[in-house]
Amino acid sequence: MANGQANGQWYPPEWPDRIRALAAGTLTPVTPKRAATVMLLKDTGAGPCVHMLRRRTSMAFAGGAYAYPGGGVDPRDDDRAVGWAGPTRAWWAGRLGVDETGAQAIVCAAVRETYEEAGVLLAGPTGDSVVGDTTGADWEADRAALVDRELSFAEFLDRRGLVLRSDLLGAWARWITPEFESRRYDTWFFVAALPEGQRTRNASTEADRTVWIAPADAIAGYDRGELLMMPPTVATLRGLAACGTAAEALASAPGRDLTPVLARARLSGDEVVLSWPGHDEFTKRVPGAAPAPATPSDPTGGAPA
Repeated sequence: MANGQANGQWYPPEWPDRIRALAAGTLTPVTPKRAATVMLLKDTGAGPCVHMLRRRTSMAFAGGAYAYPGGGVDPRDDDRAVGWAGPTRAWWAGRLGVDETGAQAIVCAAVRETYEEAGVLLAGPTGDSVVGDTTGADWEADRAALVDRELSFAEFLDRRGLVLRSDLLGAWARWITPEFESRRYDTWFFVAALPEGQRTRNASTEADRTVWIAPADAIAGYDRGELLMMPPTVATLRGLAACGTAAEALASAPGRDLTPVLARARLSGDEVVLSWPGHDEFTKRVPGAAPAPATPSDPTGGAPA
């Protein structure tokens, strides 16, 4: 519930039982996998829109929920051979709160996953240029090889004579999947502007629809219970809604707090209380059994990518 109204918060029905098992010591938390996701923006006459995809309902994790392109770190994302432009690895390590190897892996994952899932590549032949149209058959062949892990991102960039443009990314937030979840991710959220000449497409096998939608419209759909989303998606959308342009969002990123947000669960009698520090709107109080999960409907507020 948010402001007394039903919303589209993703809430799996098995969570209360898992929370009770964690409290009883019969559930051992799994180690979260590092991941990155990118809020890709483009300016319109009415303000910036963000690229979102709807995860297929058949997906085991967050099926039917709206999210951004992203995914887990590939073990090869820390390959030192990756062509690099923009802030140094040391700078990114300080910003992301990890070592330099981890920083490169996370930034590479953000750029790689955006290309794999949206067809947008934040890279160029030089440190002050970016590639144009990436929709040709040869580009698609390379993208498919990346998805299938037949090609590492470093090899892909080297083959095409490109360098990763880390300066086109702004670190926005960091959320960690709750300890009681069976699939856990330590996810860094980035913001980026759609490069000139490129266009998005639904290149992900995990999504059945993509949209460009104003953050305020996406939030309104969530508040009405029409769009299913996870708490970090909603929280980042609310932050984006305050930005008048994509450039404004990027400019504000260095000042964003990257303290990890991790849900807390406790038992109060038979009631399960689930909360996310600093985000009271997501607090859930479940007496006994969990409510049926929200069912999303198809949005009409965004145009297909």
